[in-house]
Amino acid sequence: MATANNVLYSPYGAYELKSRYQRNLTLSAIMVIGIVVLILVGAWLVSVITAEDMTNIPEVRIKTIAELGPPPTLVKKPPQVQIQQTQVAAPKIGIPKPVADEEVSDAEDVTIASRDELEQIQAPDIQASDEQKIVVDINEDEYLPAADEFVAVEVYPEMIYQERPEYPRLAKSAGLTGTVWVKVLVDKDGTVRQAMVGKSSGTQALDEAAVAVAPKNKFKPGIQNGRPVACWATYRVDFNLESQ
Repeated sequence: MATANNVLYSPYGAYELKSRYQRNLTLSAIMVIGIVVLILVGAWLVSVITAEDMTNIPEVRIKTIAELGPPPTLVKKPPQVQIQQTQVAAPKIGIPKPVADEEVSDAEDVTIASRDELEQIQAPDIQASDEQKIVVDINEDEYLPAADEFVAVEVYPEMIYQERPEYPRLAKSAGLTGTVWVKVLVDKDGTVRQAMVGKSSGTQALDEAAVAVAPKNKFKPGIQNGRPVACWATYRVDFNLESQ
């Protein structure tokens, strides 16, 4: 006859599971404890390795409050938007240089080229065949620029001798005074080749007297790339009765 204990630990059905749950519970607890121990050991190893790396970082010691610098701003700045800049070709005729107000020409027919017109100013496309060759036959020594032509100059002509004009008799007797700005073409030797009125004094006799003696003046020539160049220069001539 079967007893109650024999029925509880019967090897069939759910009774078999009930007879082994103690062993399964013990194994699962051991596995969980092992996993926790592995996690703790791994975290400890990571902290040790990180601490060793931190010891190699140089220290920056701050001894005063002033060395801390300003605090970071609390205002969130908008993101910077990158804008593609349009490539603009530089003028090929040179860069104009500022001059004094007295040297500005009074001519009303002066036309200033626009940016598009400056970009279109370029040298002609000269091509030669295999049986031809290009020979540049330009005598730079004889070349003299026009009054309205731009000439690149690093050092402008400097006057080393100025001939004083004769005061016109009628203008002197009438008590007329004024300042004449004379525009001259100085060649590579410093000689005045041409002269004209850059800005009038308002009296024709004074203008003519100043221009008449301009060729007698002597200049140091203008310099470009270490070489003398022919270019235009402007200087003033004062007519006043006190200096006579």
